[in-house]
Amino acid sequence: MSEATNTTTKKKGMSARELTTLGLLTGILLLMSFTPLGYFHTFGLDISLMMIPVGIGAMLMGPKAGTWLGFIFGATSFYQSMTGSSPFSTMLFNINPFYTFLLCIPTRMLMGFLTGVIFKVVQKVDRKKTACFFVGGFFAAFLNTLFFMSVLIICYWNTEFIQGINETLGNLNPLPFVVAFVGVNGALEMPASCIVGGVVSKAVSRTLYKKVV
Repeated sequence: MSEATNTTTKKKGMSARELTTLGLLTGILLLMSFTPLGYFHTFGLDISLMMIPVGIGAMLMGPKAGTWLGFIFGATSFYQSMTGSSPFSTMLFNINPFYTFLLCIPTRMLMGFLTGVIFKVVQKVDRKKTACFFVGGFFAAFLNTLFFMSVLIICYWNTEFIQGINETLGNLNPLPFVVAFVGVNGALEMPASCIVGGVVSKAVSRTLYKKVV
């Protein structure tokens, strides 16, 4: 098969290796969604590491793969809000199911897409092709928190539920509330996503995809 044909084939869709990787990461997300590795449920925000496979897929296969994996992440989160598995998101679902859908699914899809975009941009200026993986891992968690909390404030800020939580924090304005409310979650999720996502995606890229020398 000629080089031109290879190029055309790549443009038409993902390679068999990429489809296999995407399927594996999808399975990992579904498995994690039923274990504490995916969601550690609390009475506040759930602590989650689901963004790590999303970030890995976005870095290895691009924004489209990140969008799909973000959808799987969001769909499992929305499912848990409907079934009562997550006390916090279930309360939000009972207040307004459509807002909860927006909170869970589009935010995670956008996170996956933008993680892939950011990775590609940073990769172009990263001469050693190493830092870009850790930057991508960090942004997977950062964007997940940013988009989730932004939609939460826009859609639920004036509800009795959120204002009740805010009262326990000292009746803060939205921005200080977000910082105080994210707290432990951000301190755990962002470093974990940066380190684990960076190490795994770098290793897989070198061994399977051979995109990095």
